[in-house]
Amino acid sequence: MDVLRIHRKDSVAIALTNLPEGREVGDGVVVGAPIPAGHKLAVRAIPAGAPVLKFAQPIGIASQAIAPGDHVHSHNLEFRPGLAEALGAGAVLSAEPVARSAHAQFRGIVRADGRVATRNYIGILTTVNCSATAARLIADRFRGDVLGAWPNVDGVVALTHQTGCGMGSSGEAMDVLRRTLAGYATHPNFAGVLLLGLGCEANQMEALVATTGLQRSEALCSIVIQDAGGTAATVRAGVEAVTRMLDPANRVARQPLPASHLKLGLQCGGSDGFSGLTANPALGAAVDLLVGHGGTAVLSETPEIYGAEHLLLARAVDPAVAARLRDRLTWWQAYAARTGETLDNNPSPGNKAGGLTTILEKSLGAVAKGGTTALMDVIGYAEPVRSPGLVFMDTPGYDPVSATGQVAGGCTLIAFTTGRGSCFGCVPAPSLKLATNSALFRRMPEDMDLNCGEILDGTASVAAMGEQIFARLLAVASGERTASETLGYGAAEFAPWVLGATV
Repeated sequence: MDVLRIHRKDSVAIALTNLPEGREVGDGVVVGAPIPAGHKLAVRAIPAGAPVLKFAQPIGIASQAIAPGDHVHSHNLEFRPGLAEALGAGAVLSAEPVARSAHAQFRGIVRADGRVATRNYIGILTTVNCSATAARLIADRFRGDVLGAWPNVDGVVALTHQTGCGMGSSGEAMDVLRRTLAGYATHPNFAGVLLLGLGCEANQMEALVATTGLQRSEALCSIVIQDAGGTAATVRAGVEAVTRMLDPANRVARQPLPASHLKLGLQCGGSDGFSGLTANPALGAAVDLLVGHGGTAVLSETPEIYGAEHLLLARAVDPAVAARLRDRLTWWQAYAARTGETLDNNPSPGNKAGGLTTILEKSLGAVAKGGTTALMDVIGYAEPVRSPGLVFMDTPGYDPVSATGQVAGGCTLIAFTTGRGSCFGCVPAPSLKLATNSALFRRMPEDMDLNCGEILDGTASVAAMGEQIFARLLAVASGERTASETLGYGAAEFAPWVLGATV
């Protein structure tokens, strides 16, 4: 099979391999010019100004007349805001909350206060960029064989960032930063956390602790460099503080727990024309299984549901949830406009090289990660995830920033689909990488965990691949290392959302 037409209403099909000029691909359609794998070709004549359909949904408007067999991409397909609503494409049946099952289990870690973890790290968090070097120097003392005496500890990691000063000491930007840091400081995958500050920054240590309700303890302590006597003294004190946390952290033991304890963050990056056909819907099938077992999945990246939001709004469990999602999309349109941007500046050059043309097309594939169950809640960036089922968290589309918000909200696993080959990790939450096509899986085998390209190869269905993903998620939650963990990804990818001006 050379091409795949997803729905009988579609006016385009997707090339499953590089198609040469003159290739006959069925129904009398002949390729008019070479078309790369993952890109679209017209399967019927499309007049100029007419909508182009994929997934039985509009993905843009033909900017010129398109003949059967023509390559359909940026040269003849353009974005138009509000297209789905204008064409009445929002008539989608509402989803209902699913009945829970209780038999799926993983081997997790239960903290003293009842929080459930999938990993067991010690973390070093910084209030400001100025304490980043000291944090990394402390973490470096625990590299290599040093942790051999504490085999149940997954590592000591410094999560640093580029902000914390040059900003207001209060307001939305500071609230988001502090909420993110507090979410990590109390994350179940950390057995202990050291907070490290400089002393003169806008994000003052005591204000961070007070405004977020953090409680200092043997497992959560803080050091301020200017009070401790400088960098060298801080590193010595930090090493001592982390060392005190290691023995208690090492005493954990994994035990069987129901899958209802899992909170899964959903990510896609380096998407291509196959993302919406393979890895994303397969991950959606896995999400349906997780939700069916009482677990939680968090869909995010608000700019990357733009144009496909009607598919989520129709699944909102009540009008208040739908209203919150609409409010966030309205905010994003205004946010982009303030800087002279539009939400259609996404897809990226890599996305377009992989066959995605408009944000409408990309969003339709991205939404598929969320499966088919009801949308139970819509929350702000890095806010705690409290509702089971499918939850939407408002985040940017930039993967590290988005995943950082999900982990701050309590996600203990990340599932990340990619068609171009994104390299990513998200300590302390393990990140499972899902390739959309077999060529990528063969090209970057040590970066990928599962090959969803088997769906296109005809060796697995979407449902069967969803079951594979779900099984692997349970194994990873039980301690099985992912490719990203083996490679050492995850600390440098910590990226809190920076709002407002740097002054």
